[in-house]
Amino acid sequence: MRFALLLFVVLPYGAMAETAYITDNLRLGLHQAADTSDRAFRTLDSGQELEIISRDRNYANVRLPDGIQGYVKAAYLVFEKPAKLIVAETQSANEKLQQELESTKSAFAAPAATIDSLEHLVAQSNAALEDSTARVAELTADNKDYQDRYGQYKYSLPFKWVGGAMFVCMLGGFLFGLWWIDYRSRKLHGGIRIY
Repeated sequence: MRFALLLFVVLPYGAMAETAYITDNLRLGLHQAADTSDRAFRTLDSGQELEIISRDRNYANVRLPDGIQGYVKAAYLVFEKPAKLIVAETQSANEKLQQELESTKSAFAAPAATIDSLEHLVAQSNAALEDSTARVAELTADNKDYQDRYGQYKYSLPFKWVGGAMFVCMLGGFLFGLWWIDYRSRKLHGGIRIY
């Protein structure tokens, strides 16, 4: 019970907490006066490139890339690129790499499709080859069986054929014999049948 009460008391503070960051955005005034006691005539943002003409402990006489000269507080000058410029350059390089990646992906899309279609054709050809191989094995087994049977019955004749041929020959011989007897009998008796 106490834990639940403590949870209800602490929970709203956790819900109100937000994460925040300190900005690195700095605006520095460019002055005409060497001690920067006058009002700034131009505002310089963090990361602005400039050339130092002269410098003392507190102030520096600088020239901007567009040729304008003035004075700034020397404490705010650094000789390494600030994080803001490094991040901007990194993001620019990252965007360029993303564009190159997209163009490379699009360049490989057509060959990838061709590769997929060729792989599909290869799979179909392999399946057809397996079917053909199975059919060849089946026909080889059938051929071997027929060769074995041929070797077994090579010198024998089928009974039905031999019996049928004998029956035809006997019937033909019987009919020929009847005709021959009739022919000879008529020839002997002057063309008259005597039976």
